Amino acid sequence: MAGEVVEKKDTDKDASEGKKKLSSWLNKSMKVKMTDGRTLIGVFLCTDRERNVILGGCEEYLKPLEGNEKEEPRILGLAMIPGHHIVSISIDKSQLQDSEFQ
Repeated sequence: MAGEVVEKKDTDKDASEGKKKLSSWLNKSMKVKMTDGRTLIGVFLCTDRERNVILGGCEEYLKPLEGNEKEEPRILGLAMIPGHHIVSISIDKSQLQDSEFQ
């Protein structure tokens, strides 16, 4: 029984660290790459146990954002991205740099 308690404490600690990391991402500009090749950029508002993500002020890009090519985004606004369609999530540093100059 004592071994089970130790494992639970480790699991609780991991969950707590995960919650802190998620909390630090709230209201930051996030870039989400999807299984169909689209990239969504918006403000991270929340997630759930199924890893669905809600982005506010979301823009959709059809081509990968690489190089100096500027693609005109499609404005989505508030968007829910199903967790099973997400390939990767990262903080969008290009949006952070743009907002520093404004």
